Amino acid sequence: MHFTLHLSSACNMKCDYCYAPPRDGAVMTETVGRRVMDMAAETNENSCGIVFFGGEPLLHKNLVHSLVEYGEHHPSGKPFHFKVTTNGVLLDDDFIAYAVRHGIVTALSLDGTAPAHDAHRRLANGMPSWDRVLPRLKALLTARPYSPVFTTVNPDTAPYLSDSVAFLMGLGVKYMIVSLNYAADWTDKTFRILEREYKKLAALYLQWTREERKFYFSPFEVKLSSHINRHCYQKERCELAKKQVSVDAGGFLYPCVQFASMGPDSAWCIGNVFDGINEAARTRIQQESMQEKAGCQDCALNARCNNTCGCLNWQTTGDLNTISPVLCRYEQMLMKTSDRIGEKLYRERNPQFLQKHYNEAYPYLSLIEDLEKGVIQAARMTNPE
Repeated sequence: MHFTLHLSSACNMKCDYCYAPPRDGAVMTETVGRRVMDMAAETNENSCGIVFFGGEPLLHKNLVHSLVEYGEHHPSGKPFHFKVTTNGVLLDDDFIAYAVRHGIVTALSLDGTAPAHDAHRRLANGMPSWDRVLPRLKALLTARPYSPVFTTVNPDTAPYLSDSVAFLMGLGVKYMIVSLNYAADWTDKTFRILEREYKKLAALYLQWTREERKFYFSPFEVKLSSHINRHCYQKERCELAKKQVSVDAGGFLYPCVQFASMGPDSAWCIGNVFDGINEAARTRIQQESMQEKAGCQDCALNARCNNTCGCLNWQTTGDLNTISPVLCRYEQMLMKTSDRIGEKLYRERNPQFLQKHYNEAYPYLSLIEDLEKGVIQAARMTNPE
């Protein structure tokens, strides 16, 4: 289980689809942050995962530095691994270098081309942010080519989706996660546009795979896995308060990031860092979220569907077990498209596809290959002849 630290609710941007709009409030103290890390060490047998979140976590770089140092010299001796999710505005060269030195995975949110990104991701003063963020993404990719990029699609930006993905992949992005703004007003017309864009993305996925390019593109990778690994895919599905716990600035605990803004007096609070997890509250939420979803029992896609994501259900319908029609239609479209991709590549016996999805050692082999290439490139730069 990893812990997500909401360092504060403050942000230097004003994205209109944010599920936790920025507001003034407390900033997490070092005492609270350290106690979270102590809990991580107490509840994990091996490595401890810490995610710095917000608001915008890079508004509090000194706190990030201090907590990373604490984790690296933690009394338990257990290893910590760190991740920060940022809008990129404050991602300067110094922090990128710091993240590389300390092994911090840095994930950046960018919604694609300028028209798509600036439609909803604005600075706090209302000005566009794309011109500010794009250079920071380029700098990040130069230092860490596999840094994740998060892209959110809205109904009005759906027409830009395939161009946006192609643009970002062309910049050198290798790890990309595309999500819908499920709470937006999706219509039959905008969904047809989205389906058209995903067909284009399917063609790009086939092309890039046949070219033996290394990349990870979700949601296709997830849906391919749900078919290929259907015998054990249940292990990868969302389970509230089991795989991760969110911590607000005051040290109160919640089952997922969506609930951290609800406050300690809400039904979603499951304890605090000083008294620990309220197991009764956590069990209540877990059991409620694991109930069979109405209308899903007889669906042939039920075992592969994202309908188990309680926080997403709650965000879109107000109930952990009520499925949004948008989610249902999107999941059906994704599985149909992904299965066609998988069928074509498997029939071709495409070596890149087979290695990626059928060889458990692929991530390690790929890393070794990248390291070897890096050594060769460095040698060529040193001895150009």
